[in-house]
Amino acid sequence: MAITAIRPTGEVRSGAAEWARAFRAMIRWNLLSLRLWLALIASVQVLAGAGFVLGIALFFDHIPASAALYVTTGVPVINLILVGLVLGPQLVADQKIQHSYEFLRTLPVPQTAVAAAWYTVCLISGIPGVLISLLIAEARYQITLAPSPQIVPAILLTAFTGTMMGYAIGHAVPSPMTTRLITQLLIFAMFGFTPILFPVGQLPGWLGTVNWWLPFGHMATIVRAGLTTGMVTGVATSYLVVAVWGAASAVLAAWAMGRRR
Repeated sequence: MAITAIRPTGEVRSGAAEWARAFRAMIRWNLLSLRLWLALIASVQVLAGAGFVLGIALFFDHIPASAALYVTTGVPVINLILVGLVLGPQLVADQKIQHSYEFLRTLPVPQTAVAAAWYTVCLISGIPGVLISLLIAEARYQITLAPSPQIVPAILLTAFTGTMMGYAIGHAVPSPMTTRLITQLLIFAMFGFTPILFPVGQLPGWLGTVNWWLPFGHMATIVRAGLTTGMVTGVATSYLVVAVWGAASAVLAAWAMGRRR
């Protein structure tokens, strides 16, 4: 795969124009690397979103509109973070197993451009699932969403934090097997023990306290705030918690990648 924007000298050029060129080149790199998987990833995202939205009705003879709205506005969080948080670290683990990880680390491009390109790919891959799941939910449950401009920063920040958390896991954990185990545990914990699809009051008090310090429930809060009116409170705090997790994950990933140089 040829990437014309990357110079073969091994020198990382500085400047905004060079960074933008490297960013575009790494997006092409990711798209070419995943060309056989992109359609499958998009399909899984759409099916996962639609499955969660439609599947909740199987638990009730008649699902209350409030419950349908709550689940519907939590599903976008799963769509937005699934690729970056779960698939991303597993791709890095595969690179380590295949001995291509160190080669990719030596490409003469800024690591910030590499991370930004991967974030962009993860964001784009999640958007179709978000839109389709919301449309299906409105048609199935006759609920009314009230999206506001606030949904834009909510989506961008949620996807960023999920991607950076996965990025940090992939690069900071040295063992590919451990990386895969962590991602599998995250899926299990995220669906069963974090207040994304259900209110935090459904959890035991101690687990609710633990979740206050984790980003997942707060991601759902800021997304719900952008899709509904008056449904959630403490939105500013949730933005802060999610942003801190995103920044801390980015710093950890940068430290791990710098340590390997």
